[in-house]
Amino acid sequence: MSDIRYFDCSAEMQTRYREKRRKTRKSPLELFPEQRPRERLINKGPAFLSDAELLAVLLNTGIKGKNVSELANELLGLLDRNREVPSVQEIEQLSGMGSSKACAVAAMLELGRRRWGATGSIIKRPDEIFSLVRHNADRKQERFISLSLNGAHEVMSVRVVTIGLVNRTIVHPREVFADLIQDRAAAFAVAHNHPSGRLYPSPEDDEITDRLLKASEILGLHLLDHIIFSPTAWWSYRQNGRLKKLP
Repeated sequence: MSDIRYFDCSAEMQTRYREKRRKTRKSPLELFPEQRPRERLINKGPAFLSDAELLAVLLNTGIKGKNVSELANELLGLLDRNREVPSVQEIEQLSGMGSSKACAVAAMLELGRRRWGATGSIIKRPDEIFSLVRHNADRKQERFISLSLNGAHEVMSVRVVTIGLVNRTIVHPREVFADLIQDRAAAFAVAHNHPSGRLYPSPEDDEITDRLLKASEILGLHLLDHIIFSPTAWWSYRQNGRLKKLP
């Protein structure tokens, strides 16, 4: 049977999707007062806002032809693509991000990393992993996240290892362990979001968990847990007896 080649329409579809999102994304001023990011932050606190809404509050204004929500989502895309805090020069490359806004964003990101980052948090329960990764739950693609831990299960770093497709992520153990070895971790946990909201693991989730567990035993690293999460809930391999008992 000859090979079948399908027309690759992914680029065209992505362009249409971005254009549709751009047209339907409202400026905060077009929302009811109680729905606006700033008012929600005042009334409920920052934990109730999405990443894009928090950035919109920080940016305050957009530019002609691009409201603050659109600018915030473009900035969020840049942050998603960078594993470290981007430079002022990188942020300035976004249309609508002048030097003043770029400096404010870079300063905010670095201060947050220094003062309130995950480093030093001790992981004792699955919900504590969830609290460190839940802000990734509103993404439209699966994100596979690794947490490097020391011998006392203190968090050394939290990284997005890979970003997958709409309904699945593709990750290889070497991508996970490369960072763990660099961190000189003694233990680790992994997590990924299910954009569908369905929390029960798929066969692919079971497969990668098994591969990570086997590789971790060879390398002398302890796999603490693998959780699957949505914006409001999580499912734990450890809690459901799908990993070996804790030592």
